[in-house]
Amino acid sequence: MTRKFPRTKAFLLLLALSSAVGWARLTPLAPAPDWSKLEKYQESMTREEFVDLLDRVYAPGGAAAGVVVVEEGAARVKTRSGSPDFVLRFASSRDSVKPAGSFWSPRSALPPAPAGKPLTGLKIAIDPGHLGGRWAKVEERWFRVGNSRPVVEGDMTLLVAKMLIPKLKAMGAQVYLTRSKAGPVTSARPDKLRQEAAASLADKGKPMDPVSLESESDRLFYRVSEIRRRARLVNESIKPDLVLCLHFNAEAWGSETEPRLVDENHLHFLVTGALSAEELSYEDQRFDMLVKLLGRTFPEELKVSATVASAMAEETRLPPYTYVAANALNVGGNPYLWARNLLANRLFACPVVYIEPYVMNGRAAFARIQAGDYEGRRNFGGVPRKSIYREYADSVAAGLAAYYGQR
Repeated sequence: MTRKFPRTKAFLLLLALSSAVGWARLTPLAPAPDWSKLEKYQESMTREEFVDLLDRVYAPGGAAAGVVVVEEGAARVKTRSGSPDFVLRFASSRDSVKPAGSFWSPRSALPPAPAGKPLTGLKIAIDPGHLGGRWAKVEERWFRVGNSRPVVEGDMTLLVAKMLIPKLKAMGAQVYLTRSKAGPVTSARPDKLRQEAAASLADKGKPMDPVSLESESDRLFYRVSEIRRRARLVNESIKPDLVLCLHFNAEAWGSETEPRLVDENHLHFLVTGALSAEELSYEDQRFDMLVKLLGRTFPEELKVSATVASAMAEETRLPPYTYVAANALNVGGNPYLWARNLLANRLFACPVVYIEPYVMNGRAAFARIQAGDYEGRRNFGGVPRKSIYREYADSVAAGLAAYYGQR
């Protein structure tokens, strides 16, 4: 049943318009960027490296034209209307690059690890994607076939995360969770986000009615406020060397009570990149992109993701997923690795391994989900398999051990 709203449609529209045409164009719930935080990157990168990362990974096809102007010795970045550009000075040569400093360390900066402890000195944050329990229905990450076991992605990712913790700690890592229960980390709730939802709908030119307001309020709660809160935990409290974003994939399933089962089953990894011109028209997205670019997270994300992808492909036997839409870009010549602009990995100011294995409403994965967790192996299609959760956790742990063991 549609919820009732205490404000009139006209009043909500007025609020929306006042927010949408304010002093800066920001995505919903985004704080105004503090451009002075990028001053530490002055002369920390050559022009050649900056242009390469911008054109090849973060804003391919000239998406940054007009908002990031690259000159001979500096890049000029548009900030907010009426404010001066942010000017980033390039290092004159590789030998003159200045260290910027960051809270995370790449593999190359870690000290040698003792035998059997390949993750020694590594701090890892695990981000179990989505929400579980009753919140999963709000997020539309829940479905059920007849009287079968409900498929709840948020509960499944948390189960994998809790299986990973002792494995990673046994190899020497410090491990933290961005959430440890089914419910949200953010204190925001959909009914407190009506004004922001109205502004978001107005910015996107979508209709303003009770149904769309309810839907947008829900989306801002679980997809924006929740992720932003997790990002603050990562960047300000945990400050890890790596974030593991755990997800399960799905094809469109339609009704949650009469879902469509499909034959697909695949695996892929996402790194931050492939921002469009429309996305870069938002000041906060320009800022977030530059934090990732100047922080040099991409080279580390690419290498560690490739190693974990290799381990998972071998263990799960899943083929790579191929994007056909323009919002993703294959990177590194690896069929499993794709650059895409997602809030969940763009906001983490350190390397991110963002994992999308299995198709939850695929017949093969669905059968294994219904089997739940178990010890040993069971036959699926004539092949003995671990539980889908143990297979996931074991292969991620093996990939991390393989990467960080090569110091």
